[in-house]
Amino acid sequence: MESVTHAAAARQRRRAALTLMLGIVCTALDAAVMSLALPGIARDLGVSAADSVWVVNAFQLVALGMLLPCAALGDRWGYRRVYMAGAAVFALACAVCIVAPSLPVLAAARGLQGLGAASMMAINGALLRLIYPRELLARGLAINTAVVAFTSVCGPPVAAAVLSWTSWHGLFVPGLVLGPAVALLGATALPANAPRAAPAPALPVADVLLNMAMFSLFFVGVHLAGERPTHGADPNALPGASAWLAVLLVAAGVAVGVFHVRRQLRRPEPLFPVDLLRLPVFRLSMCTSVCAFGAQTLAYIALPFLLFEGWQRTPGEAGLLMAIWPLALICTLPLVTRLIGRYPSSILGALGLGCLALGLVVLALLPSAPTLTAIAVGMALCGLGYGVFQSPNNHTILTAAPAQRAGAAGGMLSSARLTGQSVGAVLMVAVFNLAGAQQGSVHGLWLGAVLAALAAGFSLMRLSSKS
Repeated sequence: MESVTHAAAARQRRRAALTLMLGIVCTALDAAVMSLALPGIARDLGVSAADSVWVVNAFQLVALGMLLPCAALGDRWGYRRVYMAGAAVFALACAVCIVAPSLPVLAAARGLQGLGAASMMAINGALLRLIYPRELLARGLAINTAVVAFTSVCGPPVAAAVLSWTSWHGLFVPGLVLGPAVALLGATALPANAPRAAPAPALPVADVLLNMAMFSLFFVGVHLAGERPTHGADPNALPGASAWLAVLLVAAGVAVGVFHVRRQLRRPEPLFPVDLLRLPVFRLSMCTSVCAFGAQTLAYIALPFLLFEGWQRTPGEAGLLMAIWPLALICTLPLVTRLIGRYPSSILGALGLGCLALGLVVLALLPSAPTLTAIAVGMALCGLGYGVFQSPNNHTILTAAPAQRAGAAGGMLSSARLTGQSVGAVLMVAVFNLAGAQQGSVHGLWLGAVLAALAAGFSLMRLSSKS
């Protein structure tokens, strides 16, 4: 009887894991293909390239602002319910994107898509804790990481194939199909929340609005700060007006954030999890994650410019070389899964981030006409290092929180990723403005190496926190 029960639990775990994998493909594939759609969107809707970027920004802005509210709803209403709702909203938004007649409608639909993605991303970590027993959680994290990496490899070829056959509208079809599949499968496959010792406190609407305002003002401000002046700009505009507006928006975001966090200090289960940030190991792991994702984003933006303009590689060669990073990451996961729990995540994270920094330095030091082997070595070092860092760090973030705050921990995990990516993108734009595309790309790799080293330092600081 015990073996039958064990087999049934294993089958249920596999079905739940499949649901999460499909959800990851649904959201990660969208992120991987959207940049290739922007030229076609700008042409078909009759807008400028700069305006078309709001198709990406609308998604990121809503997703970043709603991650923590969705995580809090999962703690209160149930992770399964919020995850299924997110998948349904994502699919509905994809349908609207397909028929959108104008940029404002498309941007609004992308914002709705960001809400659906936030509901799934914020809940993913909490569901992992429910699906996998503690001794198997590292395996679950490794599987999720592998799916994200594999999707990032497949995204550009999939987008190119779709765009060669049809228009950019076709890029939203996978989400329209996968969203309902995730919702239907999740209804029976995903586990329910663990029983709570006491009823969950209500989620104040004002806290949700303040959280959105905090992230939105800061996000728009830093992106405006990194924008170049566009050709055809109003000649009567005051010099530096955009810079002043960016400063005001960032300052407003910081002010709202301070007010928001002070309100959270009085909450028993705060929306912005100040209770978790009081834990040194959680706080340091978050700092590690933000810096590491910033370094990765700097590299991901800089490398294509170097590959095409600096190293004169063909599109085929560039695609294969860029794929080495995620493929090397996937190769590390079986070994890293066995190391989690045997060695401190602080040590594993520092070793991995040190390897990432080394890989970025190798790429930055390459001559003007490097061999394919030299580029591949640098890419492989980056991928290996990132793979050694990511799963142990995520494992620490998720397990440091109490069970009833698993949703908040998962929301912070996704927030760290999006925050680091936003910081990396803004830094790279600023470097391009100062140094130009080719030389700026090299500077971006050096800056990424500095961020990776800083992340390694944060990781090592966890040794005194018994991580």
